[in-house]
Amino acid sequence: MQETEPKTPQSAQGRANQKLRTRVAIVSAAVELMRSGREVTMPEVAKAALVSEATAYRYFPDLASLLRESMADEWPTPEQALRAVADSTDPVERVAAATEHLLRQVVAYQGATRAMIAATITRPEAAATRPALRLGLIDHALAPLADAPGIDPATLAQLKRDLAVVMSAETLFTLTDLLRLDAEDAIASAVHTATTLTRAFLGAGRT
Repeated sequence: MQETEPKTPQSAQGRANQKLRTRVAIVSAAVELMRSGREVTMPEVAKAALVSEATAYRYFPDLASLLRESMADEWPTPEQALRAVADSTDPVERVAAATEHLLRQVVAYQGATRAMIAATITRPEAAATRPALRLGLIDHALAPLADAPGIDPATLAQLKRDLAVVMSAETLFTLTDLLRLDAEDAIASAVHTATTLTRAFLGAGRT
């Protein structure tokens, strides 16, 4: 029987480095597709990364997990996103800025966003894969209200839930796909609704 050569630390390290390079190539290809605004699919990512689709799936079990990792460094933190209103304590101004920022990001990364929704909407158990970036933005936008005197916590929690419905890719796509608004008008409509909700809270949310 032919003997196999023992695995050396150098060969093991070489394989580990190759696996890392392959993973980086797959993520980089996904990021480039995301930035293009085009549809993001596993076959297209694999093609751009110069690997087989089977190889791509060995590193990422599904498209949603790949998109989550690829999006991680592409979207700014809530603090970065709302830097322009960092000195403002006006919840209406802050919510308007957060809504506009989020939906402009959705427009810019539309292909990836649609792919993420498609990959999870029929698999509720995979919903945790979605970044849920709107939630962090909403919390940060409403931070001035968190410890403000006279704020009813239950009503504030309801406002956050209401805003989560409005500040969403699904809302944007309803306005553009079904109501046929262009992106600018769709964003303006969502900002109007989000700020209307926030003003209503300020009028009724205090104890």
